[in-house]
Formats: sequence, structure tokens, C-alpha cells
Amino acid sequence: MHKPSRHGSWQRTLYAVLFAQFVSAVGFSSVFPFLSLYVQELGTNTGLSVEFWAGMAFSSQAFTMMIAAPIWGAVADRYGRKLMIERAMFGGAVLLFCMGLVRSAEGLALLRAVQGLVTGVVSAANALVAAVAPRERSGYALGALQMGFWCGTALGPLIGGFIADTWGYQAAFYVTGVLLAVAGFVIWLGIPEVRGMGAQGGARAFMREWWKILSLPGIGLTYGARSLTWLARTMLAPIMPLFVQALIPHSPHLNTYTGLMVGVASATGTVSAIYLGRLGDRIGHRRVLVTSAVAAGVFYLAQSFVTQAWHLLVLQALAGVSIGGIVPSVSALLNGYSQPGKEGAVYGLDSSVQAAARTVAPLAGTAVASWVGLQAPFAVAGFLFFVTAALVARWLPGSRPQVVGQPEVF
Repeated sequence: MHKPSRHGSWQRTLYAVLFAQFVSAVGFSSVFPFLSLYVQELGTNTGLSVEFWAGMAFSSQAFTMMIAAPIWGAVADRYGRKLMIERAMFGGAVLLFCMGLVRSAEGLALLRAVQGLVTGVVSAANALVAAVAPRERSGYALGALQMGFWCGTALGPLIGGFIADTWGYQAAFYVTGVLLAVAGFVIWLGIPEVRGMGAQGGARAFMREWWKILSLPGIGLTYGARSLTWLARTMLAPIMPLFVQALIPHSPHLNTYTGLMVGVASATGTVSAIYLGRLGDRIGHRRVLVTSAVAAGVFYLAQSFVTQAWHLLVLQALAGVSIGGIVPSVSALLNGYSQPGKEGAVYGLDSSVQAAARTVAPLAGTAVASWVGLQAPFAVAGFLFFVTAALVARWLPGSRPQVVGQPEVF
């Protein structure tokens, strides 16, 4: 059960975390549109190709986050969730600033790996807000966080692309470091600590806690839905700049236009996330998840047939609306199926699932593109969304988050 004092202050915590999430999302997303091009500029000191190190720059961070995220989540339940957000933001600020100083692709990949061990803002923010918000309002609260994340990722690629085109790639990393530091200070000064209720113990206690979470009805399949949707989305990350370049060859504003492609999907997701999160509170998050996954499948499949850049832009915007319904629905379902006091562990495992998908996705996307063509990963992404909708509709129990912590099946 939540303490009464938390009910009186949960909105304040939500708004502070929402602002910090927005600022951190701007910072982290500002480097995505040109990360592969930054690797190309840095060059490599080994005999391995630039393409290999570009893939490592994406996958190394995801791989180490997959390992570290559930550990940080369990630590959050025991020692404080606010502390975990501060760790992620201040640590990320230092590492992103250092990325602007590296002199080789190998150095960048190494720092990205360390970043995965240290950061994890989204899962820490979800755990903190889920711990303080009333369960009947969790869809709204987590949808609001998603809105902040999408707003940040809508602006970040545009800002990063503009900075890279104007002042160079290093400047974008310096700006990102400053933004993350600002977000960290907002959390440090703006909200009280929220202590967890996790059991004490060592590594065995961690494992027992994770196994107990995974054995809860609905949790495993919800993690599966998260994994499939993240795999579908992030397999396009290394492909999008190349696809945009093929549609508008010889453009002097490639970084800016690629940022626009990413940003417009985030902008439409921002608009839909808060509304669809509230809608899920009323009609059930499973229903919203299934409908959004089907729509995302249609829009991503259609992107494999585009021949002009504006076609891709429109379909990215429509796909963003669908993603804005998927992400908060999965987060709210996890909260509804889990037990109070375990939010840090639940969302830590959630972050690990996402990171596992992001480890595989860039390599899968580039492999499919090299074998079949640049359009093929979009078709594969659409298929994965259809699979997600089918699995959720068939086997996932519907639920609305309840104050007592038990899912209501309908």
C-alpha cells in the first residue's frame, strides 16, 4: 500500500521527474541521428571496418545496460529511487561530455559501453513515479512521463542535427552533457526521496526477487511485448540515415533532415501518449496496446514502399502516434501486474529487456538491409508489431491498475 503522504505529493514528484525526463531525452537523443557518421569521422585504429564500429557504438551501450539495469532496479527498491535517477543523469553527463573528446571509434565504443553500465534514466523515472502515483492513475502518470520522453526525443534529433551541421559533432556531445547535469540538479533539489520496500540480501536475494517477478501472471508476456516492439523500432536506427540519404542524395542538410524524421515520430507520440495513457485507465491497457500495435504494423510496413522523402515523413508521424500508445500501455500493465514496493526491480528488468532488444536490433537491421535492401527492415518491423498484437490479444490478461495491487480481469 502507498503511504497517505505520497498521495498528497505524487503530482509534484511527477512534474519534477517529467521535466527531468524531457531534458535528459533531449540530451540523449540529440546524438542519435549522426552517431554512425561520427564514427566515420573519428576513424579506426584497428583493422576492423568503420561499419563494424558503428554497430558497436549502438550495441555496446545496449548490451551493458541489459546487464546493469536489473541490478540498479533492485538497488533502487532498497536504497532509494531518487538516488538512481541522480546516478544515471550525473554519470551520463560526465560520459557524454567525454565522448566529445575521444579520438577514435574504439574509444567511443568503450565509452558507450560504460554509459550502459551507468545510465538508465527512463526505467529509474518509471520506477519512482510508479511508486508514488495511485494505481488507478498509473496510466495517466506513466503516459505523462512518456509525453516528456517523446517531447525530448522530438526536439533532440533536430537540435543535435543542427548543432552537428553548424559546429561539428563534438559540440553536440558537450551540449548533451550540460543538459543531463541540469536534469540531475532538478531531481536532486526538486523532489523528496522515496524509499523502497525490497527485501535485504545479496546476489541470491536479487535472483529470488527477479524470479518472483517473472513468475507473476502476465509479467513474462508483457516483457515479451516490450522486447518485440523495441526490436522492431530500433532495428531501423542505423538504417534511417542511409535510407534518407538514398531518398535525398547530395543534400547538404542530411543530419538535420534525418533528425526531422526521428523528431516528427517523437512529436506525434508526445501528443498520443498522454491521451492513450488516460484512455487505457478507462478501457484497459491491453486493448490500447493491441490496437496501437496493429496500427504500427500497418504504418511501418507501408514505409518499405516509399519512394519520396515526404512519404516517409508522413508515415513516420503516423507510426509515432501508434508508438505513443504502445509504450505507456506496456508500462502501465507492468505496474498493474506487479506488487507495490517492487517497482524498481520491475522497471529495472524492463530496462534490461529493452536493452537486450537494442543489442540485437542494430545488427539485425543492418544484416537484413545488406541482404535484401534498405526497405526490407521496415517490412520486418511491421511484421514484428503484428506478432506483438496477436500474442497480447490471445494470451495476455486484461487489467486495470488497482490500488490493492491486484489486476482486474475482464
